[in-house]
Amino acid sequence: MRIISGEFRGRRLTAVPGDQTRPTADKVKESMFNMLGQQFFGGTALDLYAGTGALGIEAVSRGMAHATLVDKQYAAIRTIQANIALTKAPERFTVLKAPVDRAIERLGAEHQQFDLIMADPPYAKQEVLNQLAAFLAHDLIAPTGRVMLETGLDVDYPAVIPGYTQLRHQTYGVAQVLILKRSE
Repeated sequence: MRIISGEFRGRRLTAVPGDQTRPTADKVKESMFNMLGQQFFGGTALDLYAGTGALGIEAVSRGMAHATLVDKQYAAIRTIQANIALTKAPERFTVLKAPVDRAIERLGAEHQQFDLIMADPPYAKQEVLNQLAAFLAHDLIAPTGRVMLETGLDVDYPAVIPGYTQLRHQTYGVAQVLILKRSE
């Protein structure tokens, strides 16, 4: 597992010990970011269920100014902090140890908005449709912001998700990636 592109390209990331996380394969991660665009020019990212922090770190490596990484597991937080240290740019990251729903509420109460929200929940515990509604309810998505979801194939997305426009939907083995933008 490594950073694919950008400023931190090629740096190897540490995996979370145990089997509580499922890291995104490098090929899938590369495809996900290719769907979003090769580079970012500033902005902020939110990486929910961050695990190793790979998605948030990749976003900053590709040009996001800052990323907030959220996970509730202590081992994941330690791993995220170690992986951020590899970038030698810790000021470009915020790490929150909290359940995702609580983090969404907190970030909303702080009036934070993000240009990119990424969520890669554990496949057995996916509540992404509820969380998509919560992103809007807490005004977490910037007006031109996008959401990138990686889920198992068992998540059945409706043709229309209120408040969003679907940009891409791709399947990779046992995973599917959905990219949405906030509707205007």
